[in-house]
Amino acid sequence: MNELLLNEEIHQRVFVELLPGTRRFLWIVTADIKDMHVRKGSRFVPFLEILSDLIDRGVAVRLIHAKEPGPRFRQDFDRYPVLASSDLFERVLCPRVHTKTVIMDGTTAFVGSANLTGAGLGAKGPDKRNFEAGILTDDAAHLEKLMNWIDQLYLGEHCGRCKRRAYCPDPIL
Repeated sequence: MNELLLNEEIHQRVFVELLPGTRRFLWIVTADIKDMHVRKGSRFVPFLEILSDLIDRGVAVRLIHAKEPGPRFRQDFDRYPVLASSDLFERVLCPRVHTKTVIMDGTTAFVGSANLTGAGLGAKGPDKRNFEAGILTDDAAHLEKLMNWIDQLYLGEHCGRCKRRAYCPDPIL
């Protein structure tokens, strides 16, 4: 499957239909991260509630982002204590990250232009959201290469030779 998703199709297909069904692990990489709401049944909830639900079900969640989240995100974060207490939630910050991707169980990935924000991936209306595009894929070769690369980021393999280390608030290594 290689499926082109545009604008609100991203929210519907990835964040409403696929992501909540993740069973083993979820990896999210984004440059910007803000308070974002997604559809859950008939209501809209903070995306952090979805992550909290996944962790409660035993799903490991890895989040890599480039800058500190906004104040509303941090307030919502505090409403879901499992995010701070569970070993299943891993979060690292790398100011060089500009990638936007979501990997579910190592079998499906969304790679696109949208950050983890309401205007990018959330439930904002079509007249308030960004114009975004991305590809949903289950191509095993692409997934393997992408996951190996994200693992290198997460493990800090680039940190030792990074020329932007002086700007990194929390070096991985």
